[in-house]
Amino acid sequence: MTTYTSDERRHTAETATSMTDVRYEIDRIDRLLVEIIAERQSFMDAAARIKGDRAIVHDRARIEDVVAKVKAECPKHGLSPAIAEPVWRLLIDRCIAYEFGSYDALRRPADVKS
Repeated sequence: MTTYTSDERRHTAETATSMTDVRYEIDRIDRLLVEIIAERQSFMDAAARIKGDRAIVHDRARIEDVVAKVKAECPKHGLSPAIAEPVWRLLIDRCIAYEFGSYDALRRPADVKS
């Protein structure tokens, strides 16, 4: 299990009293998001390695399943679906592009890899 590192949390949205407080927490959260997204990206490499056919890298049904699951989580965490859905759709789009590159690199003949 991955443990994410972060600076110490100093405030909640309710206890922040200055823009310095708000910016500190946003920067802290952004560093955590980078770690989490990097972990997600590592699974695109795994998918590229495991999938036997390039045609299944882009899976429309899976995209819609992921988006539906994310939207279902939104109310539990107070996240606006108007933020979540476009963010995840872009994330998925970029992850698919990354996976295509990873898939192709894994199957490129050895003499072309350099």
